[in-house]
Formats: sequence, C-alpha cells, structure tokens
Amino acid sequence: MTTTRPHASGSLQLVSLASAALILLPLGYVTALALSADLAVWQRLWATRIPELLLNTLSLAGTVSLLTLVLGISTAWLITRYEFPGRRVWEIALVLPLAMPTYVLAYVFNYLLGFGGPVEQLWQSVAGPHARIFSPQSLWGATVVMALDTFPFVYLLTRSALLSMNVSFEEAARTCGLSRARTMFRVTLPLLRPSIAAGTALVILYVVSDFGAVSLLRYQTLTYAVYQQMTGRSDNTAASILSILLVALALAFLLTERWFRHKSRFYQTTGRYRISQRMSCDGLTTSWITAYLAAVVGASFGIPASLLIHWSLSPEAQAILDARFFGFVWNSAVLSTLAATAGVTIGLPMAYLASRKPTWLNLGCLQAAYAGYVLPGPVAALAVLVLVLNLTPFMYGTAIVLVIAYVLHFLPVGLQSLEPALQQITPNLEEAARTLGVGVRDTWRRVTLPLIRNGFIAAWVLMFLQTMKELPATLLLRPVGFDTLAVRVWLEASEEYYQLAAPSALLIVLVGLPALALLLSRDWRAA
Repeated sequence: MTTTRPHASGSLQLVSLASAALILLPLGYVTALALSADLAVWQRLWATRIPELLLNTLSLAGTVSLLTLVLGISTAWLITRYEFPGRRVWEIALVLPLAMPTYVLAYVFNYLLGFGGPVEQLWQSVAGPHARIFSPQSLWGATVVMALDTFPFVYLLTRSALLSMNVSFEEAARTCGLSRARTMFRVTLPLLRPSIAAGTALVILYVVSDFGAVSLLRYQTLTYAVYQQMTGRSDNTAASILSILLVALALAFLLTERWFRHKSRFYQTTGRYRISQRMSCDGLTTSWITAYLAAVVGASFGIPASLLIHWSLSPEAQAILDARFFGFVWNSAVLSTLAATAGVTIGLPMAYLASRKPTWLNLGCLQAAYAGYVLPGPVAALAVLVLVLNLTPFMYGTAIVLVIAYVLHFLPVGLQSLEPALQQITPNLEEAARTLGVGVRDTWRRVTLPLIRNGFIAAWVLMFLQTMKELPATLLLRPVGFDTLAVRVWLEASEEYYQLAAPSALLIVLVGLPALALLLSRDWRAA
C-alpha cells in the first residue's frame, strides 16, 4: 500500500529522475571530455605529472591515515575506559577540530612552523641559531595539518563502538591468560575494525579531495593539480583527465571500505552482554592523560583558535571590518542559503520515494545523488563549468553556477539526514490521513513535513555550513569581484597576511560550531 496517488507519485518520480540526471550530467561531461582527449595529452601527463601526483596523493593519504588512527583510537580509548576529572569536557573538546577548516589550520601552522616562526625561534634558542625544524610546506607538514583536522572522524566512530562493545569477549581472553596489551591487539581492536575502517575511509576521502590545505602548503596532489590546470594553463582537457583519476581513486577507497566493512561484521551470539566500566585514575595517571588530551586539543583547535582571536583584535584586522568585509559575509550567507534550500528541495523527493517505494529506479536515483561523495571541490567545479560552457554559456560567471556546484558537491550531506528521518516514520500515519480524505499535498504539509522537521532542519543546517566553508569551487566559478569569507582567507593567507585573514577565518570557525552542536545533540551517546 502506498501513500501517494498514481499521478502524485508520477510527479515525484519525474522530479527525482530529472534531479538525478542533472546531478550525473556534469560528471558525464567531464568523463566524456577526458576519454575523448587526444592520446598525446594522456601520454604527456603520464610522462610528466601523473606518477608524481599519484605518489604524493597516496603518500599523504597513507601518512594521514596512520596518524589519525593513533590519535583517534588512543583518545577514544582514554575517554571510554578511564574515569578522571574533566573527562566529559575533553570528550566534547576532541570534536572541536571538525569546526576548523583545513585551510585555516594550514595557514596557522604556516605561521607557527614557517621560517622564522615562533616554533623555529623557540627551537633555535635550545639547539642553536642555525637549527631548523621541518617545513610545513612538505609531506610531513601536510600530514600533521590534515591529521589534526580529521582525527575526530576516527575518534567519534571508535568511541561509539567502544561504548557499545560487549566486554565479555575481553574478559574471556583475560581468563585464558592474555595480558591487557595482548587482549587489546588480539580481541578489542579486531572487534573495532568496522568502525575504524569507516573512520579511516572518511579521512582518506577527505584527504584526497582536500584543496585548501595542500594549496596553502604548496604540496602537489591531484586535487591541487586540477585547480592549477584550470587556472594557470586554462587546460580543461588535462584537468578533466586528472579529475577522472581523482574520482577513480576516491571511488576505489570508498568501495574498499565497504568491502572491508562487510567482511568484518561481528554479531553478539550469546545472552551475556556487558558494557565496559571505566577505571578510576590516580593523580599521576590523571596528569598524564590530561596532558596528552590537552596537547591534542591544543594543537588541533586551542592554539589556532587563540591565534585567530589574537589576530582578529589587532589594529590591522580591525581596520578591514568595514562595509566591504560585511559584503563578504553577505555573499557567503546568501550563497549558503540558496544552496542549502535547493539541496533539501531536490533531496526530499529522492529520499521520500526511496523510503516509500524502494524500487530499483528510485534507489538508483538516490544513489546517483551520492555521486558527490567522490567529487572533490575542483572536480565538481570543472564538471559544472564544462556543462555550462557547452549547454548554457549565458550562465557562465553568475552565482547560479556556484549554487549548482554546491548542490552537486554537498547534496549527500543533506541526504544523510533526510533519509533516516523518513525511514523512522511509519507510512501508516500518512495512510491514515489519506483515508480521512486529506489530499496528497495536505498530507505532506500537515503530517509528513512536521514529522521529519528535525531531519529537514539538520539537512539544511549541515548543507549551509558546508557551503560556508567551501573553497575550490568558489575560487573557480565565482563571478568577478564576488568574494566569500573562505576566498578571503585563502587570498590573504596565500600572501602571508595572517592578521588580515583572521577575521574571516574566525567567523567561519564560529559558524561551524552550531554544526557540531547539532551533531552532538543528534548522535552523542553518554555512558
């Protein structure tokens, strides 16, 4: 039994199909452009750029993954297995780095670790005037920045898994004579593999698609190269070839994670289920744990936020807080509002049909919308740019093109809130309204939408905040003279005008905090 009349269902079906086609069309254009490129272009790129770019991208993904595993698992373990003063504060503080865009963290670390920066000066006072530390504009610098920004993905999922894990397995291992360390490596970590794999996959997808940090740190990856091909050489063909490689790489990581997660499923097979009890800490243990957590949170959020506040209060920063600056705020707010509204408007029919009529066609349309997962910002910008130049050149250079790129890139973020919200509502409520004579439109307005209001608001807020932080698509597609807060941060930080970039960066971080509050209110599990 369905909740919609045939003509209403057909209208939604047409809207869903049209939306899916529009979402896939830009990617199809880029793919066609890459495959139709002259063989000489492929050979030139393989001989000159692609091997280095692939090596750099894979190296960065690998080193960041290892460091995030160390940070994410260790912090989750300390939070869930030990009871110490201030634990609840640190539990929430470890999520704060998610509010710090990578390009903001990169420009702060450029100042801290750069030539003549505070850290180098401190190091020279200890090791001598000619001592040098590693440059932030290197693989290790990019690794530190990206890992400090993304380890909360691993922390959140590992923490959730530890809170719900049955400790009877660990107790059985201990009774068989295994030490605590061997129990952790042979029992606990294998049981956590699905969650750890999911968190690592998010980190890797984030790293291979990142543009802001690698561009400010001058580290050549596929994403940065796509941007350079489009801006420096105006070579959309070469950019499309690199884009296809980048999409294939991201898709390979995503499919590998899904396969690994499927192979690593575990089930509770006995009636005995017990959750872990936290161990009380003495003064020395509390000091060590607090020092470690303070170092992690300080490096990833505390010190950067403090510097942004300090720079924002400087005379140089105060001097730019004029009508022009608030124009950047207005531009960011308007674009984010339009993109979020368009995203939930497009995503709602797709999620509704996939939930109420899960046919292969409806599910296929929904999966097509998730194509944005494997579309980094520069690739989404290139896809939209190629499509617009070929079909609607009169739209080039308008804000509409930017909104299309945002929706293409961030629609999956909205669907992740809309889809579960609809699945949690029984169709019987809508059917009851229909049997009482309420029409389809009124049923949506008076029954469905009020019931999914929280999911709808969450989807809108998350898309709004993601758009506020978006950088590469905005740089490539914005109208002439149309800057946003993210663009101003990148432009000023590229010239090392740290104070001038600080107000925009601080505002982006502050705007990102409501997204974290929303995440914690919806998904946080206290234990």
